[in-house]
Amino acid sequence: MAKIKTITTDDILLVLCDSIKSVLSTATDHPINYSSMVQKINKTCLKPDLGCFVLFDGGFSGLVIMNFTAKAALEIYQNYMTHMGIPANELSHSHTSDDVSDVMGELMNQMVGDFTGVIGKTLQTSITQNQPKMLTINKQVLLSIDTNLDRPQARRVTFTTEKNNIFYLELAMDKTEFIKLSTFEETEDFDLDTLFDQQNMKIEKKPEPKTESLVDQDLLDELGI
Repeated sequence: MAKIKTITTDDILLVLCDSIKSVLSTATDHPINYSSMVQKINKTCLKPDLGCFVLFDGGFSGLVIMNFTAKAALEIYQNYMTHMGIPANELSHSHTSDDVSDVMGELMNQMVGDFTGVIGKTLQTSITQNQPKMLTINKQVLLSIDTNLDRPQARRVTFTTEKNNIFYLELAMDKTEFIKLSTFEETEDFDLDTLFDQQNMKIEKKPEPKTESLVDQDLLDELGI
């Protein structure tokens, strides 16, 4: 009898952590890491200096919160903008600026978008997200999910930047398990650029058509040519 694989809330949290690490590391061209220890918490909160939250719903519901210190937010923002080719003298130097909030909100959207894509592929379910809300705050703000959860669970994970600035992920969702009933092949990611490259290689390698003689060979034989 084949062993049944079960995916729990903490496995889903790990997917989210990997998405955050991957998106931020790629976007900033600087390493981002997270702690191997996960903290169980009773409630989720927005905390100073920069907080962002996203609600998702579908196969399961939840709330994702990111809390950045001012130094962490500025480091990520400046690394991202520099990686995009923006001169250093044009960058904001205050975490309260609209430019920093816009960039961090966009990165949050990319992180959760990557997470929902991986979840849809891995768990064969669909979840949708709303637009991230980014707030500059100086006091703690308690947040809860506007939905009925039978057995809510909350987790906190610590992330560090290259300069050891800290920010936090908080996830709240219903306690859930996905049980793999039968074997299945995960669909491969569709890469349009790769498809174009493969098609161009086929065109380049395509042999040139042979030109057929316009003169009848029998007539040449009769003429002794």
